[in-house]
Amino acid sequence: MASWWPLLSAPADYAEEAAFFHRLLQEAVTPPPHTLLELGSGGGNNASHLKAHYQMTLVDVSPGMVAVSRRLNPECEHHLGDMRTVRLSRLFDAVFIHDAIDYMITEDDLRRALETAFVHCRPGGVLLVAPDYVRENFTPGADHGGHDGPDRALRYLEWTYDPDENDTVYTTDFAYLLREANGAVRAEHDRHICGLFPRATWLQLLRQVGFDPRIAPDPYGRELFLALKPGR
Repeated sequence: MASWWPLLSAPADYAEEAAFFHRLLQEAVTPPPHTLLELGSGGGNNASHLKAHYQMTLVDVSPGMVAVSRRLNPECEHHLGDMRTVRLSRLFDAVFIHDAIDYMITEDDLRRALETAFVHCRPGGVLLVAPDYVRENFTPGADHGGHDGPDRALRYLEWTYDPDENDTVYTTDFAYLLREANGAVRAEHDRHICGLFPRATWLQLLRQVGFDPRIAPDPYGRELFLALKPGR
């Protein structure tokens, strides 16, 4: 269903948030970053805005989403890879992981993704991670949305909840109504299992892999992690 992604989450919806991420990265280190690696770049919506400021390299595990991003961001370098294991043998001024980090559902998954970020970050560089939730600020809820395209349309209902507060995951169920060009409409159900870790675990794992982390203020109510890699 990757080809439906722009109708679920349109690139224009990311403009304000991407501008905020850009300000955080610019203020985090001196000189400001020029090269940026995005792990879990998905359909490239963040990159569609950030590429105006950075030389971007994008990595995602889904061939379908990489194809969507290539169409949106042909000027960006793309790689197919898992953020837990990918190795590009290069260093970047900054590494960015948006909500794709939510799919790390064990502490080992999360540690390995953060290790990947550390390996690719230059000494003196910065990592920005933007999970949807930490354990302390998780709130169940529902949302809805969708967009019309030139020949088809999508609407969705999103339902987020935590069936077991004693584990490290929560659940988001999506119900999609997909309208094809010929007017036919079908429904699909999509379940996402996402990681949910205490703030202390995030900070501990970031330090374990070698970063110097802090929590960044966020106008959207999340807790973001800015982590510097020691050195020059």
